[in-house]
Amino acid sequence: MQFDVKDFREGCLKNDTERDRGLTDPADIEHFDDILYGGDSEWNLLDVYRPKGARKLPVIVNFHGGAWVYGSKLTYRYYCMYLAQQGFAVVNPSYRLAPENRFPAQFEDINTVFEFVLSNAEKYGFDTDSIFAVGDSAGGMGIALYSVLLTNGEFASRFPVKPPEGLRLRGVGLNCGFYSTETDDQLNEILLPPNRLEEQRPLLFIRSNITADFPPCFIMTSTGDFLVNEPQYIIPVLEEKGVRYVCKVYGDEEVKPPHVFHCDQRSSIGRQANDDEVGFFKGLLGAWE
Repeated sequence: MQFDVKDFREGCLKNDTERDRGLTDPADIEHFDDILYGGDSEWNLLDVYRPKGARKLPVIVNFHGGAWVYGSKLTYRYYCMYLAQQGFAVVNPSYRLAPENRFPAQFEDINTVFEFVLSNAEKYGFDTDSIFAVGDSAGGMGIALYSVLLTNGEFASRFPVKPPEGLRLRGVGLNCGFYSTETDDQLNEILLPPNRLEEQRPLLFIRSNITADFPPCFIMTSTGDFLVNEPQYIIPVLEEKGVRYVCKVYGDEEVKPPHVFHCDQRSSIGRQANDDEVGFFKGLLGAWE
């Protein structure tokens, strides 16, 4: 592994804590915290956020980033509550991290999260005909790969996780994500079991497994994002397959928002990016103004 996981985790936590310092829960959002959705009592926990007084709502599921080794629902709390303020029920899970838990643990967990959404629709007012998903950085890769799993039957037959019957994503948000999985060795070393690298590496390939059924996607990055060139890896395939997409690069040569800038609730550019993405989702629903 080419970086120290302990140092990486400590540095990220310090930055995220400082980013969110002083923020408080919005008064117009109700939340249901620490719901156990799987078998791991530490990591298989999720929160549900909803506008107060709302009934049945479209759903956004968040797949957080952190290079597969860092992150939890706590560091995405305020970002996800902002999404909920836009008229969605938002599901914000933690999941098992590498290297302690290797592939496919992360995808087993996010799959179980979607099972939770389907089986708890009445309890939390989820409109299961209108499910969206967002992911940033590693989570952007994760939700892109999960979208492949849902829309490519041949790939799904080889993948070790079986999605719940009837699950359909109306759209996805791929935020500052990583998609060049066919060519990256460091990712393989972080996520895959060392004794199964060659066997399982093709199960992380996104570009070569996108079909015309891939969900409509909003792709965002920024001029200060070290992954700014990653969308160009999948956009030609999306165009070839006729998949609806929007790609936006935020910032310019003078203002360079950093990687995962959209998670910063004090950033006007981040807020604009989130509004644009939610607007894309609402456009897919058709009935929204």
